[in-house]
Amino acid sequence: MNFFPRGTKTQNFASRARRSGRAVRFFLAREAALSAFGSRRLRLPTPRQKSVELVVFLLTATLCGLMAQPARATIQYQVSLAKPSEHLFHVTVTVPDVHGPLVLQMPAWNALYQVRDFSSRVQQVSAESNGKELAVEKLNKLTWRARAEGTVSVRYAVFWDSPGPFASQLNDEHAFINPAMVFLDVPNRRSESVAVLLQDLPKEWEVATPLDHVRTQSGANVVDTVSAAGYDALCDGPMEVGTFRTFQIEGGPHPIAVAIHGDNWKQADVEAVLKKICSYQVQLMDGAPFLRYLFIFHIGKAAQGAGGGMEHANGTAINVSSGQALAGVAAHEFFHLWNVKRIRPASLEPIDDTREQYTRALWFAEGVTSSYGSYTLVRSGIWSKQDFYGDLAQNINELESRPANRWQSAEQASLDAWLEKYSYYNGPDFSVSYYSKGQILGLLLDILIRDRTGNAKSLDDVMRKMNDDFARKGRFYRDSLDVRLSAEAVAGGSFADFFQDHVARAEPLPYADILGKAGLLLEKQEIQRPDLGFALERESGAKATVRSVISGSAADRAGLRAGDEIETWNGENVPRRVEGWLRSRKPGDILRLQVRRNEQPSDISFALGGRTEEIFVVSEDANATAQAKAIRAGLLGGGAAAAAN
Repeated sequence: MNFFPRGTKTQNFASRARRSGRAVRFFLAREAALSAFGSRRLRLPTPRQKSVELVVFLLTATLCGLMAQPARATIQYQVSLAKPSEHLFHVTVTVPDVHGPLVLQMPAWNALYQVRDFSSRVQQVSAESNGKELAVEKLNKLTWRARAEGTVSVRYAVFWDSPGPFASQLNDEHAFINPAMVFLDVPNRRSESVAVLLQDLPKEWEVATPLDHVRTQSGANVVDTVSAAGYDALCDGPMEVGTFRTFQIEGGPHPIAVAIHGDNWKQADVEAVLKKICSYQVQLMDGAPFLRYLFIFHIGKAAQGAGGGMEHANGTAINVSSGQALAGVAAHEFFHLWNVKRIRPASLEPIDDTREQYTRALWFAEGVTSSYGSYTLVRSGIWSKQDFYGDLAQNINELESRPANRWQSAEQASLDAWLEKYSYYNGPDFSVSYYSKGQILGLLLDILIRDRTGNAKSLDDVMRKMNDDFARKGRFYRDSLDVRLSAEAVAGGSFADFFQDHVARAEPLPYADILGKAGLLLEKQEIQRPDLGFALERESGAKATVRSVISGSAADRAGLRAGDEIETWNGENVPRRVEGWLRSRKPGDILRLQVRRNEQPSDISFALGGRTEEIFVVSEDANATAQAKAIRAGLLGGGAAAAAN
């Protein structure tokens, strides 16, 4: 998440699986019928041959009817967490009613738009049926096959010890499971119910998950069973296993629970923030789309330097450095309940987790979700309006500081998300963020809608309309096209030029003109920015390496050299986005690095340098018109009613 988009696709996947199953059953039935007449192909259209073909067709249809309903027995995953210090999940998947080939597959991607080949972590694959070992053939990097009749048990181990909501982890402290990274899939039976039996848990460990969960105990033997309607629903249910604090922030028909592993947080503060976020967004979108919801947090030391959040259909997993840092991530991830998990682009349906899946809609799915993260914080009172203006200016500065903004559109940035695993692609000359650009586009579109309708309508109405027209009807929207059509229906006029110039193309954004309609000014100001004095490179899954060091910089004087591998950054993992880390620092702050050079460790510390930079700032226009002031009030307070204040 940005990102792995599951949840509301379950119904669609079930349909796809049923279609796939019908095709396979028809083929098998046809072959069985033909075998009754021998294996030779009939070559001449004689009357007898036509009669035979008719019989074959009728037999095929009959057999299809008999085979039409596959067994609905549950596919079961037994997971041993014994010896967590070895970081190996030992899994046995038991598949009933196997007839012939059994194909199992590990997804290539999940959570991030990056092909990470989780199968590279799988080892020791074996299978047995009826007490006999089966031959297991590996077909490609993701896929294994065995053959049997009856119930088959496949055993394997998978290694994980990576912190963060986009990975999985097993160590002496806890286990965090993103199911798509741990559990093999039976591709032609994705819609069948599944159960995960978590076994050999260390004493005192508990389980938290948004999925159905029950604990059973027989003497000293404790088993936690997590169940889901199918593999896709399973993959949308992360599991935290360990010792953690739990509490509930909302009761009633749609309870919201919190599970926190870590330190550096206060329950009263977390409760207050989450209540404001959830209450505002549920009201905004006309009701909760879930039966129950779970926040899983790793905070402080438990985050291990990893940051970010990952949305799921009925929950989220979030890593932050402290309780004070969770509001922005929580507001973004909770709004994904609607935008992404239920208001879904057709280009991401059905999900194919074996290869890249391209969409032009991430500027809306992620960027406009960021718009609503900011709206939520200011409208619920967590932020002041100055915080909101500062966040807007920060995103404008991030976007406009990138030369790539002159040529990479919001749609192209969305398509190119799969390149983000390459460190150089994330540089300012190669790409822009569809988060930042999408967030800005969302706000500008909101102002234009309000301006055209006298502040009677807004982007809020567009989101509710798309929720009604698509999410609640089980439909998927056609990327930018249906976003534009929905906005036009709400505003009563065309946005073709806006979408063509600023979504499909990379024409300069008309900040001054549109922000002026909301009584806002965009001005330039000189400030001192912190400067690292060196550049990093990091490929997906690899350690961060120093690409170059500026001669004479503090980093250079401290002894940092090109080629050094950075192992820790102020005692934590290297930030995923160093630019974001720098924005919260100032010149003179100390950076402590642990590096490895020629296999030898070394500690290097230095003060961040500084450079003068011209930046944009957002402020209120004291001479704004009455309508512009009303629109500004609507942005900050939400709805037309706020504009009257």
